[in-house]
Amino acid sequence: MARFWPRSLAFRVIAFSTLWAILTLVVIFTLITTLYRQASERGFDSLLSAHLFNLIGSVGVSESGQLTGAPDLGDLRFSEPNSGWYWSVEPASEGVHGELHSSSMTKAILSPSVAEVPFNASFQRSYGAEGIHGEELEVFESEFVLDAKNRAARFRVMGNQTELEQEIASFQRRLLTYLSLFGVGMIAINAFAILIGLQPLRRVRNALAMVREGTAQRLDGSFPAEIEPLANETNALIENNKRIVERSRTQVGNLAHSLKTPLAVLLNEGRALGGAKGQLITEQAASMQKQVDHYLQRARVAAQRDSVVYRTPVAPLVQRMVRVLQKLNPETTLTLSLPSTDIIFGGEREDLEELLGNLLDNAMKWARGAVAVSVSPVPGKDANLFEIAIEDDGPGIPEDKAREALKRGRRLDETKPGTGLGLAIVADLVNEYGGGLALERSAMGGLKAAVRLRSLQ
Repeated sequence: MARFWPRSLAFRVIAFSTLWAILTLVVIFTLITTLYRQASERGFDSLLSAHLFNLIGSVGVSESGQLTGAPDLGDLRFSEPNSGWYWSVEPASEGVHGELHSSSMTKAILSPSVAEVPFNASFQRSYGAEGIHGEELEVFESEFVLDAKNRAARFRVMGNQTELEQEIASFQRRLLTYLSLFGVGMIAINAFAILIGLQPLRRVRNALAMVREGTAQRLDGSFPAEIEPLANETNALIENNKRIVERSRTQVGNLAHSLKTPLAVLLNEGRALGGAKGQLITEQAASMQKQVDHYLQRARVAAQRDSVVYRTPVAPLVQRMVRVLQKLNPETTLTLSLPSTDIIFGGEREDLEELLGNLLDNAMKWARGAVAVSVSPVPGKDANLFEIAIEDDGPGIPEDKAREALKRGRRLDETKPGTGLGLAIVADLVNEYGGGLALERSAMGGLKAAVRLRSLQ
């Protein structure tokens, strides 16, 4: 379920509150319409019942048994033809004749038999019937004794049930409109309040991004009481990481100094001893010194990699190194291509210098007459990568030997001076920073070393 559920806390809270608001409004709508329908139907029935009693009181019977009376129920709808509101008086016993009905009743309306809809104990019954124009009618009917001779008549009052349903439907539409407007406003206000309430978390996120990019050393600012403990703990964690880094640097420096003197003694003794044994001691001591320097460098990079991020502008550093190497190798043509936008390397300047120094030194060593250096952002979804490409017109490295060239101490050509550590050191540094190193055939004919590293925005 977590795969399909958005990770945004604001979206979750707004979604839950919206669902709850919709459910609440649906319940309110159902409850109000139900109560309104019940009240309307009770009022409708009460009105028909009142009209029925008014009709009974307005009709009598003559000595000859003729139904008499001119009922006025006080509702103009009973005088409007085919309005859906009718009344009628019919004989219900022997000795009574004639029939009375409202002027609105232009056609007889049939009633069900007593067997189908029986009278209650008060000699009253109610049922539904179809009106003259197909409308639904609610009929209240009663049989009433008119005089001492037990002569009775059947009284009917009919109300327009369709009219009632239309009124209820109109009320429901109005209520739905008002509740919808209220619901939209409530959801909008709720979403606004939630987004405003989560604003401090965005400030914390932005402050953490500044710390990660190296533009700030801690989370600064005033935070609500609920967020302030988080900010304090984060600042404490940042300070602790700084102490760990500094302690690691101190230990690395102490180790370097403690090994420096013994290795220097070994080198001097080897040179003083001379001969094959002296040369062997000198070579091994020099190799030990390079290995110690290399692993101390790796320890330093690892110590700072997961803590505070450093910021190193790439273009100025590359320009400076290219100028130096151009002066040292005037016979080699060195070209440089830089992007129009500034690129910031998320690491230490010394690491980038060592990486570029090894690659440039290797290119200058093998180039016949030209070396090209280019820095460019990497296109694609990940906009935080940049590439440094160093190409030469030398012999290059065959594809099947490119992997072997990255191994520590491996030298594919013994005719050139070196220790075989340059490309291995570059590979280790790139790996420590989570980047990539590719050795390819250059368009210039020689080797192209392409390094991809992560930049800071």
